[in-house]
Amino acid sequence: MPSRSNLTSEIIPTRLEEGGRPVALELVARRPSGPGPFPTLVFNHGSTGFGTNPAVFRRTMACAPLADFFAERGWQVIFPQRRGRGKSGGLYDEGFKLDRSGYSWDPQLSLPGVDRAIEDLDAVMEHICARPDVKQEHLVIGGTSRGGILAIAYAGERPSIFKAAINFNGGWLGRACPTHLEVNRKTFLRGSAFPRETLWLHGSHDQYYRIAHCRENFDAFRAAGGRGAFHALRGGHALIYRPQLWAATMTDYLDAIA
Repeated sequence: MPSRSNLTSEIIPTRLEEGGRPVALELVARRPSGPGPFPTLVFNHGSTGFGTNPAVFRRTMACAPLADFFAERGWQVIFPQRRGRGKSGGLYDEGFKLDRSGYSWDPQLSLPGVDRAIEDLDAVMEHICARPDVKQEHLVIGGTSRGGILAIAYAGERPSIFKAAINFNGGWLGRACPTHLEVNRKTFLRGSAFPRETLWLHGSHDQYYRIAHCRENFDAFRAAGGRGAFHALRGGHALIYRPQLWAATMTDYLDAIA
């Protein structure tokens, strides 16, 4: 199987600005063989635990096993790094406490972090929708943890761009946060306007999100008009790194949207 060395990094200019200066973002890509254009999955990274270690912010996040799974089936995978993550410019600020000592539980601080992530994705998608190596009619959004819930919310906010949306272990706040029920529910409901089928893959032993909570979020999403299928798998929060647990389900899903 191809190694992580098959992942390539590039820095793209964007319309984002901070302090009057433009912000560039890092994209990591895994391309299949051939000239393209390719069906493309835009896959979003999660948080950094509790947001207490700034050194972790600078780690570029990309999952080689997931990228290889898709590349072997002819898909390109692009992992955008949001502001302040990896080699991206700007400040990482997705819902911190006022003293930046960690992520905030206060919805008035946490939920604007979702809006900031959506702004980053708008900048990313402006670039991706102009790329000649992307099959524009076959774009899918996905993500894990914060990236998973972001993928569902963004699909609902921008419903005309994507053919499908994939959520691995999605949630914005973990169960240690007393407001996680409210914040996660509100964020998932933003995705209910997406008119196509979504795929929710959750680990039954996830240390951040109880499986009952995840099912409740999915049920609320469906009740609000969202479409999709929910799968409880035997993995934990690192589910994306274990394709043997989800390969068959993912293959069926990709075949259905082909």
